[in-house]
Amino acid sequence: IPITNPVQTAQQTPKHYGITSPISLVLPKELDLVLTQKLTEALKPFGVFEEELELQRRKLCNIPASLIENVGGKIFTFGSYRLGVHTKGADIDALCVAPRHVERSDFFTSFYDKLKEQEEVKDLRAVEEAFVPVIKLSFDGIEIDILFARLALQTIPENLDLRDDSLLKNLDIRCIRSLNGCRVTDEILHLVPNIENFRLTLRAIKLWAKRHNIYSNILGFLGGVSWAMLVARTCQLYPNAVASTLVHKFFLVFSKWEWPNPVLLKQPEDCNLNLPVWDPRVTPSDRYHLMPIITPAYPQQNSTYNVSVSTRNIMVEEFKQGLAITDEILQNKADWSKLFEAPNFFQKYKHYIVLLASAPTEKQHLEWVGLVESKIRILVGNLEKNEFITLAHVNPQSFPGPKEGIDKEEFSTMWVIGIDFKKMEGSEHLNVDLTFDIQSFTDTVYRQAITSKMFEPDMKITVMHVKRKQLHQLLPDLVIVKRRKHSTEGLRGMNDSSVDLSLDSDNSMSMPSPTSTSSSAAVKSAHSATQGTTDNSASTPSSLGPPAGKRPGSTLQSEKEKKLKVEEVMPRNQLISQVVCCCVADLFPSCFQKMASADLSDVPLLPANPIPVLKNSIKLRLSR
Repeated sequence: IPITNPVQTAQQTPKHYGITSPISLVLPKELDLVLTQKLTEALKPFGVFEEELELQRRKLCNIPASLIENVGGKIFTFGSYRLGVHTKGADIDALCVAPRHVERSDFFTSFYDKLKEQEEVKDLRAVEEAFVPVIKLSFDGIEIDILFARLALQTIPENLDLRDDSLLKNLDIRCIRSLNGCRVTDEILHLVPNIENFRLTLRAIKLWAKRHNIYSNILGFLGGVSWAMLVARTCQLYPNAVASTLVHKFFLVFSKWEWPNPVLLKQPEDCNLNLPVWDPRVTPSDRYHLMPIITPAYPQQNSTYNVSVSTRNIMVEEFKQGLAITDEILQNKADWSKLFEAPNFFQKYKHYIVLLASAPTEKQHLEWVGLVESKIRILVGNLEKNEFITLAHVNPQSFPGPKEGIDKEEFSTMWVIGIDFKKMEGSEHLNVDLTFDIQSFTDTVYRQAITSKMFEPDMKITVMHVKRKQLHQLLPDLVIVKRRKHSTEGLRGMNDSSVDLSLDSDNSMSMPSPTSTSSSAAVKSAHSATQGTTDNSASTPSSLGPPAGKRPGSTLQSEKEKKLKVEEVMPRNQLISQVVCCCVADLFPSCFQKMASADLSDVPLLPANPIPVLKNSIKLRLSR
């Protein structure tokens, strides 16, 4: 475990780091060193440090030299492993750099075939058509992703520095993308004043972000490289501080940061290679990025273009809470463990949208879930544009979905989105129609699945609205902690659960399957289909446009409103049916009992080929 040497940390750093002068050059006091040691001890139970045996095994997990020599190349690592902040069981990101006489096709044929012959290699698969082409494998039990870059060099020297911008000349765009991970990681390590202080601080911040459900680039929060750059900027501003101080300063700096001012680790450089770089003066779409954190290697890119209004607000609020907690810790009013307590996401909101992606086979399910997850941020964007919604918070963890029936084999994954509805003045009840928001999202997903020839007839998306007290019907007992009167056991239960939130991955986390339960929830369904064509896709930074204003929500009036008013005299256990949508009872009979119902939703059933169209209709009546 890296413990910073007090003698090393006490040395002033004469070198200037970053684009501005440091905020403080104050040297650490004895108390700061004690708090740093306590921070290290608080991190240990979460598995953020590898044990020596596992670390040695990982270091020995080198692709055999003969394989590398076969392509005349050299292997570099990047990501959390290269930064030195990898956790137990984390995968390794690697890059195979080859000389000019080696073609990309060689990497995906002869090199792939050589890997296949290795006894230690399992689960080998090539994804040659990906945005960044990759070979994935498990080597002696350790997951490895290997990218490929062909350089315009006759041989690859032993002391090759990938930060050298001249290496990018005459390269195709796929090689430049593959090199980007290594170049960014190496630049970060060269731009921090003390690497060990940086590493310990980053371990703490990454764990905190995962525990607080804000670690996921694909869902609109921040991924590993973005958190690393924020920590690196903090280190630049406080070059002599140790980790305990840096964690506190991290929250201080970014709770007060005036977004969308960008976070930069160095002045951007133009290498005259005509590659697109993040520059709001030149590229109009860059002006609408909400939380820009700019990679330090050419071509500079914004690593956070997925961030939305909701996800930024959620993260800024978490920064403020983190500052309050670390204030208490530095004043000896709290322990570090308080910073890593996991809030109970499933008690935080009154209303939730549950999104379910299902497919008939495991292979189809894996592809389908990947596509649906990559588009969830579009759904969040749609919801936050609704005039009646103030916040949409997607939980980065995913869960196994309930099955339609015992006999039918089906694989499903579920995500949960917390919703804050706007408090309306002058009306006792609010009627909200989310059908358009849901439909435009499902249209986008199905259209892309068809375009990419991934779609299979039984791939389905289901969306439903569920109140807080009904979540236990769908989710594992492990994550749902029932609120008890005059007790904080709900929060403590989440903190002490066996869910390991320290896994070093941007991917969703699988949880045990829920047991079948029943409820007094009631649903009435209507089968319908529509052929919407709205496409709100924003899959790349360049496709982003100016932020749209709030979309007027559809309210249900006249006869339906009168009908709902009459229903106020119904027993409470029947009124509860107004919060479950998309025919949950018909879809999951093992989880719900049918009872008297309210007119709420349509069942999303997949129509006949060739075009899959389904309607997810959610119409809510909210009491103030």
